[in-house]
Amino acid sequence: MKRIVTGFVAAVAMLCATIVSAAPLKLQPANPQPSGLRQGLAVRYAYPEEVKSLADARVAIKQGGQAGRPLKGLDYADTAEGQPALTSKRAEFVAAQINGYVRFDKPGIYNIDFLTNDGVRARIGGQVVSQFDGRQPCEPSFGSEVEVPQAGWYKVDILYFQRYNTSCLHMRMGEKGKRLNWMPNSAFGY
Repeated sequence: MKRIVTGFVAAVAMLCATIVSAAPLKLQPANPQPSGLRQGLAVRYAYPEEVKSLADARVAIKQGGQAGRPLKGLDYADTAEGQPALTSKRAEFVAAQINGYVRFDKPGIYNIDFLTNDGVRARIGGQVVSQFDGRQPCEPSFGSEVEVPQAGWYKVDILYFQRYNTSCLHMRMGEKGKRLNWMPNSAFGY
């Protein structure tokens, strides 16, 4: 029994050391760099009878996604019950595929997270930087430490779903060791 406990403690210690020492996710800049972008992000919506997960959202978009009014950025405050999610037509059972670019003004190591109600899988520069596959009030999802190798535009690919009641979607970013701040809408293009 002592051997099992010792082995378990050693395995947990190795896992914790791996997590703590993990290198930042290296983002890939868009190649070629886009020009002539409009401010905001493109979005496609689907309105399934039920959406409980990112997999449900992906299927709904694939089966019947339709272009929606572009997002102004990623600063959508928690709505009141009954208000539409993002720029969609409905408040509940909404799936969204969001695409475009985000501009980083300088290279460096950054922390990124999203506040979401409900699920989100956010890719930036080819890396999944935040993911939450469930239902929650407007709270932070799991974020990431990322390396931005150069200033410029990076592809954004976000799958989002809203299930019941209120909705929100925000992106925050801060240099390593500094406070996270809301990403300004002017940082996004499509």
